[in-house]
This record gives sequence, structure tokens and C-alpha cells, in this order.
Amino acid sequence: MAGLIRQSDIEEVKARTNIADVVGSYVSLKSAGVGSLKGLCPFHDERSPSFHVRPQVGFYHCFGCGESGDVYSFLQKMDHVSFSEAVERLAAGVGIQLHYEDGGNAPDHGNRARLLAANQAAAEFFTDALASPEAQVGRAFLGERGFDAHAAARFGVGFAPKSWDQLTKHLRGRGFTADELLAAGLVSSGDRGVYDRFRGRLVWPIRDITGQTVGFGARRLLDDDKGPKYLNTPETPVYHKAQVLYGLDLAKRDISRGHQVVVVEGYTDVMACHLAGVTTAVATCGTSFGVDHIKVLRRVLGDDSGIGEVVFTFDPDAAGQKAAVRAFGEEQRFAAQTYVAVAPEGLDPCDLRLARGDEAVRRLIDTKKPMFEFMIRQLLGRYNLETVEGRAGALRAAAPVVADIRDPSLRPGYSRELARMLGVDIDEVSRAVSAVRRGGGEQGRAGENRPRARSDAGTASSAAGPAAEPAPERPFSIADLPKDPATRLERDALMAMLQYPAVIGVDLLRRATATTFTQGSLAVVSDAIAVNAEHADEPNWLGRILGELPPTVQGLVQQLAVAPLPERTEREVLRYAREITISLVDRDLLRLKAELLGKLQRTDPAAREVYAVIQRELVRVETERRALRGD
Repeated sequence: MAGLIRQSDIEEVKARTNIADVVGSYVSLKSAGVGSLKGLCPFHDERSPSFHVRPQVGFYHCFGCGESGDVYSFLQKMDHVSFSEAVERLAAGVGIQLHYEDGGNAPDHGNRARLLAANQAAAEFFTDALASPEAQVGRAFLGERGFDAHAAARFGVGFAPKSWDQLTKHLRGRGFTADELLAAGLVSSGDRGVYDRFRGRLVWPIRDITGQTVGFGARRLLDDDKGPKYLNTPETPVYHKAQVLYGLDLAKRDISRGHQVVVVEGYTDVMACHLAGVTTAVATCGTSFGVDHIKVLRRVLGDDSGIGEVVFTFDPDAAGQKAAVRAFGEEQRFAAQTYVAVAPEGLDPCDLRLARGDEAVRRLIDTKKPMFEFMIRQLLGRYNLETVEGRAGALRAAAPVVADIRDPSLRPGYSRELARMLGVDIDEVSRAVSAVRRGGGEQGRAGENRPRARSDAGTASSAAGPAAEPAPERPFSIADLPKDPATRLERDALMAMLQYPAVIGVDLLRRATATTFTQGSLAVVSDAIAVNAEHADEPNWLGRILGELPPTVQGLVQQLAVAPLPERTEREVLRYAREITISLVDRDLLRLKAELLGKLQRTDPAAREVYAVIQRELVRVETERRALRGD
């Protein structure tokens, strides 16, 4: 049995390690006076920096939550490693060979280290496989998107052979057990034992902020592959998708230095941005951008001064619009200013680089628009501004957005811009905005009920003195939902979808979750259902849904999943489940029909081709409505 690391080696490693360098790879640090650095605490969510590091003495302390320690305890808490693992990692970094009492060798310190080692071995296997003849389809995929061998190597892109056990045999030959490979998410288990999870796919290594490979994202390439377009590592002891951002290990230093982060939607978009010179790009990994991602980025940005920028790129399709609304709902968690960049013709950064070159990608980010302006335009696009009713509805929808702008100096300008867009008097807009701030400030983003995140100055404050932390975010519940008919329909339809997914069926589930939800939290639930629609008949349906959601929404889903439906017999309930879901779809179709009729009225009949296109779309909508009703 291996002995303990010699105390003298432990002290030598600490003496030769600069704690500021280690902490700085997780937290953006700034000077806080002689011999002291400060940043946002990585152990609790805060808006003003209270986390101090003193490199000379090798210690850190947070005056907000009380966490303190040395470089070893910092790594233990941040990366969930043992003390010995922390010493060994730092020793490798400074080139010190450790000695163990009783002449032992470096011991195996448990599951985490083994899972990371298995992931690293798999990453090397995949990159080697990309050069094989079988991987020509993967190399062609990369080449068609403008990525050569050097680009693939830079990002560690690899190829998973179309084999049931090639990776498994390779890793078993390296000493890893089947249980370890299962725990790492590299293999799946079936009746005949374990088999490779990724087969015949292009593979991207997903690394944590320190550069350690914690999982993989794999893209479908072959026509006979019936799996999802992207298949990611499942949740494991080392991989938590809600806390990982692809490319952050490469982007973190430039994010910290430039106080800018660009959030894109896919692995190839990250590659394209970095190769084009936008080296602050990151992407989520198979999940929506959420609260945990924001916490990670705020620490790297040093997000306390308000000078930083967070730039989101969204696809112009329905999924992209939903992503924009979700991101806007969390915008106030940043002190940094938030922006949206939408490429011409709706191209994503990868396609934009391929079509127009690196300069076009850089110009996309340079020509970003403020998030508030983008969201106001999105809201107005839902209304027919040619009618008095449409303009009134648009003003009601957009006024809370302007009222919610945390910088009071910007509100008058956005009020004037909103008045211009609507074609109404500025006083009318100003009154609507003031009414929201006076009596409806709690309405929040785009009609969502949630407490305001901070004061007009951008930080929470109290009469007692310096910035105080806002109250912890309370889980959202059914009781918090508005009582209007639109929200009730959305709530009841989601109850039916959660409780009777197999009765509703995959096709109707997908169609219903593609509709526009007016209530933010219900929209998040709808997205989770959409992602898992194909698993509607599986026993772990609800578990899959909960796994897609942040903790604050999980309680709402659990309530929706147990709340009684308004029917007494099983037969009535089953019929009701489909009918209420159909009603949700029909509402969306009626909205679309009204928009098309308004557009038809405004179209010159002499423009025959345009007129005909609108009429055909009206026929399609009405046909779908009749099919839903069974006419």
C-alpha cells in the first residue's frame, strides 16, 4: 500500500506555486492594494467582489461567505479532488517529483482521477482515429465547413469508429474496468455487456475550465445512424452539462483580459469564431444557457464593474428565438452589458465564415445590438402594428422591458425608440413605462413573474452600507403563475403532456411544444418536453424532463406532474389530455392565421406572387386546424 506524501514535498510544492496563478484560472482577479488581489467569490454568488487572495502568504479569504484556505484547499473545493490529488497536480505543474513515506509510489486516489484518466485516454484514441481511412467521412465533414487538420488538432476533434467495442477494448487494454468506463459515460450497457457509446461519429472533447477532458460531444455523420444529431456524454461524477461551457478552457484568458464573452450555439461555431480571431467564444453542451453557466462566466469575466460585454448569437429559427427569450430572462444576473449578434441571412458563425470569410465573423460581433433593443423588436414582431389593437398590445408587452432597464439614463432613449417603432406619441410610452415601474415592476421580463435582480445602479444596496446580496432565488411554483386565460391554457396543456405523454403521442408533443408560450417558466418546461419527446413512452419520462431543468423550475414540473386534471374518469382524462394539447396548438394556428390575414390585407393584389404565397400559407394553416379537430 502506498504511503503518504512527504511533508517536505508538500511544503516545497506550495512554496513554488503562485496561488494567484491557480485561482486566476478560475476567477478574474484585480489589484486590491499592495500584496492583495480580489475577485468574485467562486464559492457563492455575489455581485461585488469580496474574495481576496494574498500571493505572498499563499492564502485566500472571502469576506462574504467566510471561505478561506491555501492553494490545496482551493483545488479540493473547486475540482472536488482529494488533498493528495491536489498536491500531485500542482507538483506536476512545477516539475517536482514527489516522494512517499515507506517508499511507496503514487497511489490511485479514487474514482474522479480514474474517470478523468479514462476520458483523456479516450480523447487520444479518437484523435488518432481521425487519421484512419474509415474517418474520411469525418474529415470531409470538417473540410466542408472550412476546418483543416490543424484546426481539428487545435480543438482536439476526433473520430469514433463505427464499432461496438473498439474503444472499449482499447481502454480495457489500458487497465480501465467496465465499471469505470460506464461511470465515465464512454460506454453503455446492454444484455450482452458494455458497448461503445459513440460510434461512427465526429467527436469533440469537452473540457473543464482547467483543460481536463470531462466528456464528449459527438455529431452524427452516417445515413444509417438513427441516433440524435448530437449525442453528448451523460451526467457523470466529472461531467455536469449545466456547469460546462465548450471552449472555455481556450477562451478564459482572453475573456478575462478583454472583458468580453461571445456565447454561440455549437461546437463548430466556437471553432469558427476562434479561427476568425474571436477568441472569447464559448458554447453550451447539449443544454440551454442557464444560471450555472452565468455564474461560471461572471467569475471569469470579473463581472462586477459593468464594463464587460456578453454577446449572444442566435439562429433565426423558432429554437433560436426561444433561446433568446431565455437568455434575456437571465440578463440581469450580469453586471456586464448584454448584446445580441444575428448574422445576415440568418447564418450561424460557422456558415458565415465559410461563406464570407473571417472578417465577416469579426464584423458580426462588432455590429452587435443591445439585448434590450433586440427583445423589443422581437416582441413587436408578434403584433400587427397596422391596427390600434395591435399597437396597444405591443406597447403593453414592450413597456415592462423598457421599465426593467437597470440604467436609468438609458430608459428615456429606449422610450423614444419604442415610440418611433410603434408610431405613437412619446408621452404615451413614457406613461406606460412609468406605470409598470410604479405598480408592475414585479412583472419582470417579457411578462415573467420574478423579483427584480438589482437596483437602478446595477448593484443591490441597503441603507446600512455597502452592497448587500439579493435574496436567494426562490423555486418557481404553480401559485406564482398569472391567472389569465392564456397562461391557464399553457399550464393545463403542460400538465397533460407531463402526465400522459404516450396518449398525446410524439408528433403532437413536438407540435405543441413548438408553439409560442407567453409565460417564461412554462416556456422552459415546454423546451424540456420538446427535447425528450421521443422518450414519451419510457418509464423515466419525468426524470428526463427534470434532468433538463434548473433547480428553480424542477419544483414547478413536479407540481404540474401531480396536479389533478379536471375530469373524473380515466377515459375522460385521456380524451381531455389530447384535447387540451390540441387547443394549445389551435391557439397558435389562430394567431398565425390572424397575422396572415393582416398581411394579406396590407398586400397589393397586383403583387400576385406575394399574394399567392400568403393565400397558400392560409390554406395550409386552415388544413392543419381541420386535421387537428378531425374534420
